[in-house]
Amino acid sequence: MSVIVSKVWRESRDYVMITIAMLSYCLGWSVFLLPNNITTGGVAGISSILEWSPLHIPAQVSYFFINAGLLLVALKILGWKFCVKTIYAVTVLTTSLALIRDWAMGLHLLHDEPFMAAIIGAVFCGSGVGLGLGFRGSTGGTDIVAAIINKYRDISLGRVILICDVVIISSSYLVLRDWERVLYGYVVLYVTAFCIDQVVNSMRRSVQFFIISDQYEEIGRRINMDPHRGCTVIDAHGFYSGKEVKMLFVLAKRRESAKIFELINEIDPTAFVSQSAVIGVYGEGFDRFKVKHRAPKPIK
Repeated sequence: MSVIVSKVWRESRDYVMITIAMLSYCLGWSVFLLPNNITTGGVAGISSILEWSPLHIPAQVSYFFINAGLLLVALKILGWKFCVKTIYAVTVLTTSLALIRDWAMGLHLLHDEPFMAAIIGAVFCGSGVGLGLGFRGSTGGTDIVAAIINKYRDISLGRVILICDVVIISSSYLVLRDWERVLYGYVVLYVTAFCIDQVVNSMRRSVQFFIISDQYEEIGRRINMDPHRGCTVIDAHGFYSGKEVKMLFVLAKRRESAKIFELINEIDPTAFVSQSAVIGVYGEGFDRFKVKHRAPKPIK
C-alpha cells in the first residue's frame, strides 16, 4: 500500500512541478519576449516568427499544432510516460499563453530596454524548461530532440538545444528586418541554455555518505524505508581504537541529505558521518549509462 501511495505522490508532484514550470516559461515568453519582438529558439521561436509574419498566426495556435506533429514522431522513441507528460505540458503552456496574453493585453514591460527584457524573459523560459525536464516533462519542440539525444549520449541538454535553435533565431531577420533584435535573440538563447543546465544539474546532484555507528543496522533499515536508498555494509577496522566496526556506504540525491542526517541524529547522535559530493552516479535509482556503441573492427 505504501508503495502505491509513494508512486501516486511522485506522479502528482511531477505534474504540479510541470505546471509551475510551464507557467514560468509562459511568463517569460508572453510578457517579456513576444511584446518586444524578441525571438527565442525551438517551436516557440517558429511560432513567434509566424505571428510576426504576414500570416499573423497566433503563437499559441502554431505552437500547439507543430508540437502535436513532433510528439507523434517522439512517441516511439521516448515512450508513453515522457510523451504523456509532454502533452500535458504543451496543453498547459498553450492554454496559459492564451489566457495570459488576453489578460496582459496592452501590457508592454521594458519596451525601451529590450536587453533587460531579453535577459529576464530568458531566465523565466530557461528555468521553466529545466524544471520541466527535471520532472520528466518538456515544453516540446527542440526539447524533445534534446531529450532523445540525451537518452543515448551524455551531452548537455542546453548545448543540444543551443545548436538546434541558432538557425531559427537567425531566420527571424526575414520577418523583423532588424539585426539588433536577432542579436537579442542570441542573448535569449545563451541565457536560456545556461539556466537549463543550472536547473537540471542542480536537481541531479548526488552525494555519498560513510557512516560508522554501532546502530548501523537500524540506520540502514531506515534509509532503505525512506528515502528508499540502498546501503552497503563495509567491514572496517579502527586504527586508533583497534576495534572492528561496520561502516555504511550510501549514495543519495543531494535533496535527500537532510532527511538522512535527521534519521542518523534520531537513532545515534554520536555516529561518525562523512558526506561528500560526487560527479555522477549511474545505476538503479540514478542516471543510466550513456555510451557510444562502436561497431567491432573487421578482422584482417
